Amino acid sequence: MAISLSVVLMLAIILVVLIRSGSIKAGPAVVAVLFGFFLASTGMAPSIERFMNSIAETISNISF
Repeated sequence: MAISLSVVLMLAIILVVLIRSGSIKAGPAVVAVLFGFFLASTGMAPSIERFMNSIAETISNISF
């Protein structure tokens, strides 16, 4: 839960920065958000969540 909330917050910040900088307009941003929303309700959602969790686990295991 904490990882998914962090990812959502990070992606929201990136989206706001892209809109404000003019790199992406509001229309395509809305389409991207809706695509993510509807993708989350498909059968692919568990696979995507497992993939993101494995990436987060790999990153957290890196020691400097």
